[in-house]
Amino acid sequence: MTDAVNSLVETIRAAAEAGRGLRLRGGGTKDFYGQALHGAVLDTRGHAGIVAYEPTELVVTVRGGTRLTELEATLAEKGQMLPFEPPHFGADATIGGAVAAGLSGPRRQSAGALRDFVLGVRILDGRGQDLTFGGQVMKNVAGYDVSRLIAGSMGTLGLILEVSLKVLPIPVTEATLQLELPQDKAIEIMNRWGGKPLPVSATAWTDGDLWVRLSGAEAAVRAAREKIGGEVVDDAGAAAFWTALREHTEPFFRDAVPLWRVSVPSTTAALEVPGEQLIEWGGSLRWLTTGADARVIRELAARAGGHATLFRGGDKAETGVFHPLAPAVARIHANLKREFDPHGVLNRGRMYPEF
Repeated sequence: MTDAVNSLVETIRAAAEAGRGLRLRGGGTKDFYGQALHGAVLDTRGHAGIVAYEPTELVVTVRGGTRLTELEATLAEKGQMLPFEPPHFGADATIGGAVAAGLSGPRRQSAGALRDFVLGVRILDGRGQDLTFGGQVMKNVAGYDVSRLIAGSMGTLGLILEVSLKVLPIPVTEATLQLELPQDKAIEIMNRWGGKPLPVSATAWTDGDLWVRLSGAEAAVRAAREKIGGEVVDDAGAAAFWTALREHTEPFFRDAVPLWRVSVPSTTAALEVPGEQLIEWGGSLRWLTTGADARVIRELAARAGGHATLFRGGDKAETGVFHPLAPAVARIHANLKREFDPHGVLNRGRMYPEF
């Protein structure tokens, strides 16, 4: 093990022996996400760098403390990218933090979620044990695909030392179209496109406009442009919009009202709740800025077959951040936490207060 890993191991073991909590932190760009922060900061950035990269195999292995910008620049040199377009929310964002948060950007609609591209992980658990999952050293616990389980676990199961990711080529051609449509028509047409062989890589409806990104071969993109219609957005304007959407610098996200992230089936009708809405992923992701009661929002989401997360702002202590778990699912969460972190050292209460 490197000196950086040895230091992390020693810190975790000492905290376990003393019964102290640790707060895992890379660049800190997602500190706002999740429940209240507890414990002494354990900085992961000392363990950084790309371990292995095989462009011809479309696989990269990288240490958790590596900056996202560094990884993306290395991939871009070979004409490749992280397909799930992870949000940074700041220049210091790390790949470990991105995987722990499990958040995907606009391209998730067509490419898939972050966890779909995690091939393997190396972690330190709450005992300070160095464990590897996803291919060679250890069998997955209780039948779970542990490498993907770590994605979105908010650091509650382990400190990410390394992660192996599937990458993809950057599209040959991209074009963005803008159509003026009311919300109900936008939802209808996005679902209609979803059933057709169109190279749609991202969609977003906001403030009466539907933005559509097409990615792929030049002929396919050109044919789709002619079929969909709308106004073609210049390359600079398109890049600025999709980046602002991913990084939440788009005007919609600047409202001081609590921001909710609601995942529902794509065909769900417009949610009847006061406030403003922005729709992504072909209709399956609804962002809400609203002061409505948390129970109302979660009931709306549940009735539609989805769930709601208080993403930013609001009273986290009163409402909770993540959708309440069904009893059976809560037991699974508790068992996993007990297996990976029996002393409750890692990111106590970051997902749910009881874990």
